Amino acid sequence: MIYCCKEHVELALDVVVDEHEMAPVLTEIPEEKQLSTPCEYCRNTAIYMVGN
Repeated sequence: MIYCCKEHVELALDVVVDEHEMAPVLTEIPEEKQLSTPCEYCRNTAIYMVGN
């Protein structure tokens, strides 16, 4: 599972496809959980979870 901001969502999607060779699930993080979850690429607030 990758947590990412809006700017890095395409990168996260590509990484999951490369690792698992199947379509990833893109889920928006609820607002109450966004404050404590940083993007794994830049440490901005994560908006999406990408995974399978």
